[in-house]
Amino acid sequence: MYKAAAAVIWMCLLVGCQSTEKTQTNKQPHSQAAVNHAKQENTHTKEEKQKAEPRYYINPKTFAVEKLDDQKDKKPIALLTIDDAPDQHAAEIADKLHDLHASAIFFVNGQFLKKDENKKALQHIHELGFMIGNHTMTHQNLKDLSEQKQREEIIGVNKAVEKITGEKPAFFRAPFGSNTDYSDKLIKQEGMVKMNWTFGYDWDQKYQSKKALTDITLSSPYLRDGANILMHDRKWTAEAMPDIVKGLRTKGYTVIDPRAIKRP
Repeated sequence: MYKAAAAVIWMCLLVGCQSTEKTQTNKQPHSQAAVNHAKQENTHTKEEKQKAEPRYYINPKTFAVEKLDDQKDKKPIALLTIDDAPDQHAAEIADKLHDLHASAIFFVNGQFLKKDENKKALQHIHELGFMIGNHTMTHQNLKDLSEQKQREEIIGVNKAVEKITGEKPAFFRAPFGSNTDYSDKLIKQEGMVKMNWTFGYDWDQKYQSKKALTDITLSSPYLRDGANILMHDRKWTAEAMPDIVKGLRTKGYTVIDPRAIKRP
């Protein structure tokens, strides 16, 4: 009888130990995963803080991207910019860039924000972490407009973008690169960086295909350290974007985060 009772007790203890071991074994991976996840979050936070610190500025004469100091990283840099967003392909371009961990500025035409689907596209682009720029309401040449009309073209976009994203545009690019003394004064008051470009080809009919646009962008004589590359919300640009980014990196370029560009 005593032997039987002892056997039962022994079996209970054995099962209990095994159960405890299983519980501890199961808990350990989850605990370690949580630690690893926390480390990753901390790493991302540090990276974001580093990106937010000004490391570059836009040369006011050439509109190339210049380094603020003698950085240890001597790799050439390039900035990607997308005009006429969000029309039809901006969200697709943003998704492809995001998958490649590449940054860009999306310059908004306010006229596209009349449609709910385009408002959602802009919100999506912003939520992915991309910087938003102002490209005026209706893409008119500012030199043909009165000061009041210029103000409406510029301030109107700032208000519309802020209403959707909660954040005003940080950059301004005039249609056709055509700025005025008044627009220069206004964008400075609004705290935006004046932006033009160093080169871009997707507006030219000769380069409105994936291969042609990729080839000319990567072989352009204007592709040099500090390149400020102009592109647009277009089908062929969306198709070419992954190959352009990969090609730039193969050539040794860093596609910079525009959050690291110095602002007023």
